[in-house]
Amino acid sequence: MKTMQAEIPEAVFRQAVQTAEREHISFDQLVAIALASQVAAWSTRETMEERAKRGSWEKFEAVLAKVPDVEPEPYDKL
Repeated sequence: MKTMQAEIPEAVFRQAVQTAEREHISFDQLVAIALASQVAAWSTRETMEERAKRGSWEKFEAVLAKVPDVEPEPYDKL
């Protein structure tokens, strides 16, 4: 584990303390969970952007062209 020091707005700090209390976890746990979640979200976005660069509308449309143009089964309708 690493220790970190950060400055955050007072209002955000108060909200984080209240959230930790409501969730019955320590403030440190809340900060670690929130940081891990945000880092994962950024990582996912970067991964999706990289995959999108490799994509091709032509290939996408070719796959869609293989889908039959039929009504869905009754159990599958919205």
